[in-house]
Amino acid sequence: MTTLTVLGNAAPYPQPDRPCSGYLLQAGGVSVWVEAGPGSLAQLLRHTSLDQVDAVWLSHLHLDHIGDLLNAYYALAYGELPPRAPLPVYAPAGLADRLAGFFAQPDAGFLADVLDLRPLSDGHEVELGGLTLASSAVDHGGPEAYALRASSTGHVLAYSGDCAPCPALDALAVDADLLLCEANDPVANPFHHTPEQAGDLARRSGARQLVITHVGPLLTPEAATTQATQAFDGPTTNADVGITFTF
Repeated sequence: MTTLTVLGNAAPYPQPDRPCSGYLLQAGGVSVWVEAGPGSLAQLLRHTSLDQVDAVWLSHLHLDHIGDLLNAYYALAYGELPPRAPLPVYAPAGLADRLAGFFAQPDAGFLADVLDLRPLSDGHEVELGGLTLASSAVDHGGPEAYALRASSTGHVLAYSGDCAPCPALDALAVDADLLLCEANDPVANPFHHTPEQAGDLARRSGARQLVITHVGPLLTPEAATTQATQAFDGPTTNADVGITFTF
């Protein structure tokens, strides 16, 4: 069984009762915190503890996807939590410099006892217990960005990260049991999917279920989900904070 719990879905900043992007993926005896947007850590702690998280996976380095990694560092370093090995963090290579800059350090070596930074790359694949995480480079208008395909015992999650429609995402999403796709207003940022494009992706890829997330302030999540159904007639749901999908 694979579960995905929504910890946050707002973009590009947290809103009342809506943290930024964050998801708890659990399968194959493994728990992965996918995206660490501002506010998502508090929601994560409703469901598990940081000493029980096996890894963090970050699609790109925009603040609304990584901000709470700083809070996780403070919690692990100074929060008197149960001892654990350094938490693996799979993210674009530039994360090390971002963190070093925030702490005014020459490099990220000071983090090594707490966070184990592991750079992503196109085609990167890692096995965590009974869960496989595979990353594909996607088009987000310049920043290094990745989509995720997570699979366990034949159950597949495809997650767009933030990106415009692109062939790499089409290939990654094929036959996914659950497609988690961001949907934004095209005027706000052309390097995101519109709701209709998210629906098109679900239809093209043969997804069994579409979940709309990361909806910007020019749309409501409900409106974005409704618009996506114009292109995809399968089950389509908004990623409400706190909901758990089982597939």
